[in-house]
Amino acid sequence: MNSNEILMPALSPTMEEGGIAKWLVKEGDIIKAGDLIAEIETDKAIMEFESALDCKISKLLVEEGTNNIKVNTPIVKINDNHIPLPTKNLNKENDKKNKTKKIINPQNDVHDIDLEKNETQKILTVRESIRDALAEEMRADENVFLMGEEVAEYQGAYKVSQGLLDEFGSKRVIDTPITEHGFTGLAAGAAFGGLKPVVEFMTFNFSLQAMDQIINTCAKTLYMSGGQMNCPIVLRGPNGAASQVAAQHSQDFAPWFASIPGLKVIQPFSANDAKGLLKSAIRDPNPVIFLENEILYNDKSASSEIRDELIPIGKANILIEGTDVSIISYGIGIKHSLMAIELAKDINISVELIDLRCLRPIDYNTVFESIKKTNRCITVEECFPVCSIGNHLSASIMENVFDYLDSPVINCTGKDVPMPYAKNLELAALITPEEIFEKIKKVTNLD
Repeated sequence: MNSNEILMPALSPTMEEGGIAKWLVKEGDIIKAGDLIAEIETDKAIMEFESALDCKISKLLVEEGTNNIKVNTPIVKINDNHIPLPTKNLNKENDKKNKTKKIINPQNDVHDIDLEKNETQKILTVRESIRDALAEEMRADENVFLMGEEVAEYQGAYKVSQGLLDEFGSKRVIDTPITEHGFTGLAAGAAFGGLKPVVEFMTFNFSLQAMDQIINTCAKTLYMSGGQMNCPIVLRGPNGAASQVAAQHSQDFAPWFASIPGLKVIQPFSANDAKGLLKSAIRDPNPVIFLENEILYNDKSASSEIRDELIPIGKANILIEGTDVSIISYGIGIKHSLMAIELAKDINISVELIDLRCLRPIDYNTVFESIKKTNRCITVEECFPVCSIGNHLSASIMENVFDYLDSPVINCTGKDVPMPYAKNLELAALITPEEIFEKIKKVTNLD
């Protein structure tokens, strides 16, 4: 990619091409980060697109009204004298701060897991792995069915349920009205009756409408019935920040749900974990919250070899072994941590990376044993800093392995603000690999 060009953005996970509905700048304009550039017609709506950097518009490469422009096609040429945000180079230097410090844009695919491919390996995206898990469980058990907004005819708001309506029909892949409270209650009743519903929330932000059903019906009935009535239901969908969907569509609910007795809570990173854990969730007799991330659906760093195995709920995964500091994370926090670990290698810090995968139950033993080895700990997540998963882990670590710590536990989270809409402010509100790297240096006394 030419760093002096702005490309047609992917403004939704399923967008492959778009159109320039209207230019909001002209050639010669000097714009700042956050200024609007154009109105882009996507596969869902017309959305405003803003600059992520300070620059001068040298040339508009596409005429207003042009349609069917492929994502990542150059649409604007900008002035050479303005330096854009880095995109795919982990080794770019920031001379103003430190000649060895690297700048990373966490919204781009800058880190790919090195997968040794051969003819017997099956590499899938997270989106594909979730679809396959659903299909396989529905084939194996006729009591499993999928319901939610746009899961059938539209094949999912994020195309997760592609092909399922054609294979299983409208009695098992069910489009619902826009009433989360209603269809979650209907699914809970079906679960009490012996079926195994999988409910898709278009986003977990909309689950707020169904919180009474989730907490008071799904989570508590087994306890309140004295073990006589369980609720084998899976509630799944995207959770946390996406890209410029603002405060009411970007909240991370992982700590909320993980605080509720009676719920199991899963938030995977890799495609293999997403498939193996979703299959386990569907087979579990208890209500399971299955949190996904819109950014990771088609992300190369999260795509992985699929081993077609059930993954037990409540077992963490040591992704990288190390000796100097333990990073404990989950979901998209793993992607940021992987990039920060690449930076740490340059200063010879050995990082152990643990993917929790499950937030209730948490695999405390794996966390504690890692800290006994490294004596330092950083937690990484995108949720708010108050009452985060990292807060809980910090308390548990203090109570159980305090004597092994050589430094206080550090929590890396998103900022304590509602998610901004503007791209530059959104990036500032989210955790970044650079911030994690700075915490790595701090906890190892190298800052």
